[in-house]
Amino acid sequence: MLILIKLILAHLIGDFLLQPTSWVKEKEKRKAASPKLYLHVLIHGVLVLLLLWDFTHWPMALAITLAHLGIDLIKLYAQKPKTKTTWFIADQALHLASILIIWAVFTEVYVDFRQVLQNPKILSLITLVLFLTQPTAIILANLLKKWSDAIPSQPDQSLQNAGKYIGMLERLFVFGFIVTGHWEAVGFLIAAKSVFRFGDLRKSKERKLTEYILIGTLLSFGTAMISGLIFLSIPN
Repeated sequence: MLILIKLILAHLIGDFLLQPTSWVKEKEKRKAASPKLYLHVLIHGVLVLLLLWDFTHWPMALAITLAHLGIDLIKLYAQKPKTKTTWFIADQALHLASILIIWAVFTEVYVDFRQVLQNPKILSLITLVLFLTQPTAIILANLLKKWSDAIPSQPDQSLQNAGKYIGMLERLFVFGFIVTGHWEAVGFLIAAKSVFRFGDLRKSKERKLTEYILIGTLLSFGTAMISGLIFLSIPN
């Protein structure tokens, strides 16, 4: 596990601390022809060797260097101006996955995924976390549709899809607080959201909007609470 932590640390240093913005722009402009791309991946390999401080691990460092190069090339050629954020997230996810795979292969770590997926606690955790994201957002949107249609649209006053992602995050926070036994944090989250919303509701003086937000918030928090209680009721 210590080796894995060092590999992730090397990635964070190489990708975020030792990569100037000018390098990123040059890579996006010149792609495979950019010298900064190869210097960047070389730094990753050197960081791995330095942090591990054992040169017998050079095959692991080489594998991470080549994997990083391949992933960066895919991102550089696939991303468009409108998909930069998506590809940034995908890029980091692929880097993390490659590090985990390389670490598991070179340290001969064996994980029986069949046994993991047969564990009801783990499987229920994955299911409930997934349920609280996009599925719940769609369900609540449909349940609240007749009320949302009655509220005048104000597109210039809200970020696109911001409400959906705020709802996902708040449900995941509530779920996490409940399964870890911190019910008081749920109350703090509700209070914090009420404070932020109070000014908007007071200024709008729109009763329909106030009721809509209250119903949506209660349904969102309630769904997360029930999901947390369901998880706690499942035996190990």
